[in-house]
Amino acid sequence: MIATWWRAARTARAARRDPLTRAQVLAGPAGLASAATAATTGPAEAVNGHQVLEDVLRLPVSTWRYHWDPPHVRHLGPMAQDWYAAFGLGDNNVTISATDTNGVALVCIQALHRRIEDLTAQVETLREQVARLDRPSPAEAAEGQTGP
Repeated sequence: MIATWWRAARTARAARRDPLTRAQVLAGPAGLASAATAATTGPAEAVNGHQVLEDVLRLPVSTWRYHWDPPHVRHLGPMAQDWYAAFGLGDNNVTISATDTNGVALVCIQALHRRIEDLTAQVETLREQVARLDRPSPAEAAEGQTGP
């Protein structure tokens, strides 16, 4: 059954594929996928991961529910207006694209990884300095050998 569905979905996608004029959003057995390739996007611009991380840290995040959700259902995340004000991503301040949330999360992971690497290098340097301080100087070592 899934194989039949997948073949039909693949055929439908191929029929409507036009990568130069619109991005694809594909629904499949694993969820939604957006096509972001050199053929479907404009010029890519680098981002400062550390700045994005700072923006994430200032972003209000709360639990909430949609008006139509039962009272026991809760969601976790920012409000679309706050998201748009922080990042300017997407085309409005009413929705948040999963592609954008994934991108923000990935660049923050990269920034945190770089920060961890920097801190690890600093710790190693400090350990080496402490080890040198703990070693007796040549004069102290010689004095210890001729002690009282």
